[in-house]
Amino acid sequence: MEPSQVAIIGSGLIGRSWAMVFAAGGLKVKLYDIAQQQLTSALENIRKQMKELKESGFLKGTLSVEQQLALISISTDLKAAVEGATFIQECTPENLELKKKIFGQLDLIVGDNVILSSSTSCLLPSKLFTGLKHVKQCIVSHPVNPPYFVPLVEIVPHPETDPSTTERTYALMKKIGQSPVKLNREIEGFVLNRLQYAVISEAWRLVGEGVVSPTDLDLVMSDGLGMRYAFIGPLETMHLNAEGISNYCERYCEGMRRVLNTFGPVPEFSGEIEQKINQAMSENIPAVPKVLDTRRKWRDECLTGLAKLKKEMKSDWDAHCLTGETK
Repeated sequence: MEPSQVAIIGSGLIGRSWAMVFAAGGLKVKLYDIAQQQLTSALENIRKQMKELKESGFLKGTLSVEQQLALISISTDLKAAVEGATFIQECTPENLELKKKIFGQLDLIVGDNVILSSSTSCLLPSKLFTGLKHVKQCIVSHPVNPPYFVPLVEIVPHPETDPSTTERTYALMKKIGQSPVKLNREIEGFVLNRLQYAVISEAWRLVGEGVVSPTDLDLVMSDGLGMRYAFIGPLETMHLNAEGISNYCERYCEGMRRVLNTFGPVPEFSGEIEQKINQAMSENIPAVPKVLDTRRKWRDECLTGLAKLKKEMKSDWDAHCLTGETK
């Protein structure tokens, strides 16, 4: 069953972003929170964001701002919020007990065709959903912040999740323009954060050991690795940097192992190194709300422009594959 109506539990940053993504895909959205004022503010924020996106030419979907806004309604009544929805996306704070409480309440009021999905970034499905009557309908759909600008969604099943739940969730994410990936089983950190933490960990060690400054470390990623990884992943990078994966391994496996054997222990992420990195970051971007918000807005504009470029480049590549010609 293809959903035409979804419910979003929680109207914070992630909940608002999900509401915009689903509305852009043409689905009716019911946004739930416990406080009316929170919901009113959320709608005002969504309206403002959509208008800014329209003005900059980056509004998603084929519907107008007003048409998309008309698809979003609010409710402080959980049962009313989920009525008629066949997909429910939970977006409450990253607190296990709070999320378990929410899913416990939902478990009592949903039918057997409703998918219960969580936005959690690190809580395992087995910790969230075990013991629920509708556990076969439960799944994690982890977005990347901010979901409106970064399309990846990690779909992570509970050991008892029915395969149809995974497939329906995957199809829905594709329908609304996201880029879903399916994990075959749950694992701490899922995939994105495991890769992210591996990079952060080595970055921390390199700065802590005085190999490179915090500013130059970030430059290595933003003007080096990051430029590649915006278009292709690490495995395809290997593939293209030699005559295929096997040739890359033959050439570089010894060097990779030698370097990897020099990696240190997991950092504490505190103390002198934390102070050093914080000072370096704060020199250019003071850790005050107004400056951070301005920088985040700039980041989101960059991500929006990158998303547009990626779409154009993919179209060029698809055309090349069909015709054998480059633009």
